[in-house]
Amino acid sequence: MCTDKTIDELFDGKPDNLVLAFDKLLISVIDWQPCSVGMSTKSIVFTKEKAWLIVKPMSKELDIKFYYSEIIHSPRIKKTASWGKKYAHHIRVMYDHQVDDEIISLLRRGYDFA
Repeated sequence: MCTDKTIDELFDGKPDNLVLAFDKLLISVIDWQPCSVGMSTKSIVFTKEKAWLIVKPMSKELDIKFYYSEIIHSPRIKKTASWGKKYAHHIRVMYDHQVDDEIISLLRRGYDFA
């Protein structure tokens, strides 16, 4: 679902640490090409040929969801759910330092899968 909302509007009223965490995430993945960034009513959607990463600003943390062909076991993944023939993996972060090499590596797997 597309919207005219901006990233700034999604972060309106959210703590500054979430903005910094999203900025670090964005800087870490934006050079992976092809990659486009769009908006839905409550989240930021990163698309390759299809959506591969969805970031939802919550009240105290970012919900970072990516898809992969199988369940990935990692202590960084908060939950996993079956989504058709793939699995949605959710990571939660509150601070920019939590967006580290391990999380970026997990997201790269999702990007390559897409």
